[in-house]
Amino acid sequence: MSRIYDCADETARKDGIADAASAVRRGELVVLPTDTVYGIGTDAFSPAAVANLLATKGRGRDMPPPVLVGSMRAATALIEDLGNHGRDLMEEFWPGPLTLVCTATPSLSWDLGDTKGTVAVRMPMDPVALELLKEVGPMAVSSANKSGLPAATRMEEALEQLGDEDVAVYLDGGETDSPVASTIVDLTYAVPRVLRSGAISIEQLRAVCGTVIGELRQGRMKPVREDEVAKAGEAAKASRRAASRSEAPAAAGTGGADPAQASGDGASEGTASGSGAAAAGADTEAAPGGDRTTGGGTAAGQDGRTPETGQLPDGDRSEN
Repeated sequence: MSRIYDCADETARKDGIADAASAVRRGELVVLPTDTVYGIGTDAFSPAAVANLLATKGRGRDMPPPVLVGSMRAATALIEDLGNHGRDLMEEFWPGPLTLVCTATPSLSWDLGDTKGTVAVRMPMDPVALELLKEVGPMAVSSANKSGLPAATRMEEALEQLGDEDVAVYLDGGETDSPVASTIVDLTYAVPRVLRSGAISIEQLRAVCGTVIGELRQGRMKPVREDEVAKAGEAAKASRRAASRSEAPAAAGTGGADPAQASGDGASEGTASGSGAAAAGADTEAAPGGDRTTGGGTAAGQDGRTPETGQLPDGDRSEN
């Protein structure tokens, strides 16, 4: 049974943070408020705890959670390279709704999932979250919702989705300040790239960094259902049979249609989700509830390629 603490009450808040800190150290899950949406978090350095977090949300390793920190110093210990603009962005927007994707320090003893050597880091502007983070250190935190469902902006919404069995402690900080998720910026390339639009606008980012590549919106495709793929495959077979009976070269040329293309959706779900490399902390994150983005970078590079940073929000884009 989960323990719930009303953080509007000073005594309950103190007790709740102490209980939540103990739960995190034991590798258990806690729900906490942030300045965007509620998060579900655990010890970032416990592989078993992170695996439990992903399982509770209904996510796989291809959607690793972001890491929340309580100070810039804690963040820099996790990051090997901040790039040309990382520190400036931290100083301007932290604590706040900006998630930075950077190359992770190779020596870290953790397993967040299929991150491809990167980490998505944020310092939230929420007093309850910051107090807990300063007590326990970096936490793997995803949005407090089941994958694919709306992100919770109130503790009650998180409790309704996640229940009272898998989560040890709920910290009720009231309704969050903003339902808009954090902006995610990839700093693993020379030019910063927006992987997900959010609370920090690209104009604000450019005021700090100069050139910033905006979020790529072209080419996003809906997942293809299995029945659609099957129908497309039958159509392709019929086309090939017709081609074999025809002497016209044009007819023969229609026989190799790709089933996913024939369906009109252009890709299977595995392709749409990026297979852990193409897309936070999500779902878990534009604004919550938008189109699917996963593990590595939706912004196309200047050479036309899609960066593979690996560490990004989950497909329903509700990551905090």
